[in-house]
Amino acid sequence: MWIILIIVAIIILSSIKQIDEYERGVKFTTGKFSKMMDPGWRLVLPIFQSFKKVDIRTKAVDVPEQEAITKDNVSVKINAVLYYKVFDASKAILAVENFRYAVSQLAQTTMRNAVGAVSLDELLGEREKISTEICKVIDEATDPWGIKVENVELKDISLPEEMKRVIAKAAEAEREKLAVITKAQGEVEASQNLAKAAEIMASTPGALHLRTLSTLNDISSDQSNTIIFAVPIEVLRAFENSDMTKIIKK
Repeated sequence: MWIILIIVAIIILSSIKQIDEYERGVKFTTGKFSKMMDPGWRLVLPIFQSFKKVDIRTKAVDVPEQEAITKDNVSVKINAVLYYKVFDASKAILAVENFRYAVSQLAQTTMRNAVGAVSLDELLGEREKISTEICKVIDEATDPWGIKVENVELKDISLPEEMKRVIAKAAEAEREKLAVITKAQGEVEASQNLAKAAEIMASTPGALHLRTLSTLNDISSDQSNTIIFAVPIEVLRAFENSDMTKIIKK
């Protein structure tokens, strides 16, 4: 009698399974899916029943470096990290054999296809947009597996050395072009200011005299300078009607 009770106790104790808060259990009875098991202690009868635990926490998958060719036929190497979580443990077990491996393989294929659909400039300049598109494609494909893809981040994009040199030369040429444009704009603004200053001086009596005196005062501080005195046109005009001019004409 005691032997039977001990055997029953052992069977009952061995039938108690613990499922943690971050896990869900998928229970099978005689090989058929019977129910989902929530966190806590659950009873699983030996021989007749079995179960599998599924971690429902968000997981990060490091997608291995992939070699792909862009739309404009540039060979690049790219890797990424993918974040996903299981929202339906029963589908993750029943719909796909190994959902972790399947997600990784799907991410690699999708990443290569996404790179092949864009040019190199788009790949380098619109990384966030491409990551969003890759995430959307993978999420739609894994939805029947009970998996939600939360985010995809492109980590690194490696270019061939010759392509790096070409990009560096293009960037240098762009900087030189901007420098020339900036210099030209500065010269235009300077000429406009000079024209405006000349117009103000011409319309203001005595302004040119004051400017001349100010210039002479600035250059007279250094004795090594040679001063060429410029007589304002107004001064010459003042002599036109003077008696000295009449005498010279005679």
